[in-house]
Amino acid sequence: MTTSDAMPNLTADQLADLHTLLEGAKTVELKVTVADRNQRSAVQALEMDPLDAEIRQVTYFDTPDLELNRRGLIVRARRTPVRDDTVIKLRPVVPQDLPADLRRRKGLGIEVDAMPGAFVCSASLPERKKRGKVKEVLAGERAIRSLFTKDQKAFFEEYAPDGLDLDDLAMLGPITTLKLKFTPRDYPGRLVAELWMYPDGSRILELSTKCAPADAFEEAARTRAYLRERGIDLTGEQQAKTRTALDFFSRELLA
Repeated sequence: MTTSDAMPNLTADQLADLHTLLEGAKTVELKVTVADRNQRSAVQALEMDPLDAEIRQVTYFDTPDLELNRRGLIVRARRTPVRDDTVIKLRPVVPQDLPADLRRRKGLGIEVDAMPGAFVCSASLPERKKRGKVKEVLAGERAIRSLFTKDQKAFFEEYAPDGLDLDDLAMLGPITTLKLKFTPRDYPGRLVAELWMYPDGSRILELSTKCAPADAFEEAARTRAYLRERGIDLTGEQQAKTRTALDFFSRELLA
């Protein structure tokens, strides 16, 4: 198997860039979104049980015109039935070009997200929070910056526009999602299905699996072959969950 066989939608130059990113990444997440018309058949083909899914509520913080997103910064808070969490994320990045002190920062994740025809590497600082903290912020009972740790705030300030504070940001969301971790029949590993339900009635169903950077091409080929054997169409237009959510709520704020 060649690398171009594993990821046939990438050019030779893109494959070379991807190899560089993989050398500095800690993890890889392989993703594919399923077109709306095929979502029901995909659920049936993979024998997914929606009742096993975890409900989540995702909220982003940005300026109404998405100034942070244009700079590659993502500020997110998430609620689940058992805990809350937050993250400050920067993308795209080249791991080898990140400042040494940032790379040494405890808890920093460096991950390559790859989907048919595209990939991006991100650096992120996540943090778990006590359940209920995010809800208090959404209700206006706590300041936005209270959700983030000292390291997260420093990461934000390093890459955010001068003078822009976390408490200056607008709330984009929340959006309800379902996340299901499962092991399909005859698949040698675990898949994750995420269904994002947007307020206008549109949906994005994403299937993903994580692996070590050294295994990325082998895992991509194996997962691609498995999904095709199950009749899942991998040729549809790929959709980014976060960007779709940001665009939707930005339009709403600016209306």
